[in-house]
Amino acid sequence: MNVGFLGLGVMGAPMALRLAHAGTPLVVWNRTAARCDPLREAGARVARGAAEVFERAGVVFLMPADETATDQLLARGTPGFARRVAGRTVVQMGTVAPEHSAALEADVRAAGGAYAEAPVSGSRVPAEQGQLVAMLAGDPATRDTVRPLLAPMCREVVDCGAAPGGLLMKLAVNIFLITQVTGLTEAFHFADRQGLDRRTFLDVLDAGPMASAVHRMKAPKLLAGDFSVQAAATDVLKNNRLIARAARTAGLASPLLDVCHALYEETVARGHGGEDMVAVLRALEARSDGGGTAAVAGADDVVG
Repeated sequence: MNVGFLGLGVMGAPMALRLAHAGTPLVVWNRTAARCDPLREAGARVARGAAEVFERAGVVFLMPADETATDQLLARGTPGFARRVAGRTVVQMGTVAPEHSAALEADVRAAGGAYAEAPVSGSRVPAEQGQLVAMLAGDPATRDTVRPLLAPMCREVVDCGAAPGGLLMKLAVNIFLITQVTGLTEAFHFADRQGLDRRTFLDVLDAGPMASAVHRMKAPKLLAGDFSVQAAATDVLKNNRLIARAARTAGLASPLLDVCHALYEETVARGHGGEDMVAVLRALEARSDGGGTAAVAGADDVVG
């Protein structure tokens, strides 16, 4: 069975490469054609468009930027939607709003297709290494179909029940990730501005109970001032908004996330959206130097 992959961005490209290198019969397409070149070299077939991917593949993985990109790839809302999804399994691996995913599942099923969610925890480097964790949701039969196909990309696949359980789980995990990395960056900034040796500070963290895989990935970037992308600040801000909307819909407080939202919004506004999430350091520096706002976004600001 041919497998399709649409969305070859920072995460999608290495994920698709893992599939190709594992010998998966792969068909790919991306709006920016040059991103398909490494896949072609790895043995994947490059389609002429998204429609051809669906024509040739029984299972199609989507790694879109957002809900709009998802709908465009599927031709949702047009007569072409049913032609693309009927008899096929659509797997949403991107981070989109849970309510969008639930509605999409209903539409895919009504058109004669199957649907699953498989958002992943991890950034670019784990994607390159096949060390992602997938949160798989959908009906049991569809989960059984999709699970083995995830193996080249993921070190673990966790069943999360029916959709949108996978995306809700991803949002919950991302609360911890975002607040953890922001806390690490604020601590680094504090140590630096207090005149402490930055490497010694990170050595203390690494030796103590707060050390983690995330800390060990992000700390060297802070020390080197390396903001090359593993997880872009723009994507973190998008995730912030999705989580905040889901929290408000459920009547839940998310005060730590609201603080992070304000900081990443400032980071993106200062032109660092395409850099790694540790570029939130720039917002902290600006606030310390009197060039930023210390106001925390309120609930309405976060959701709006």
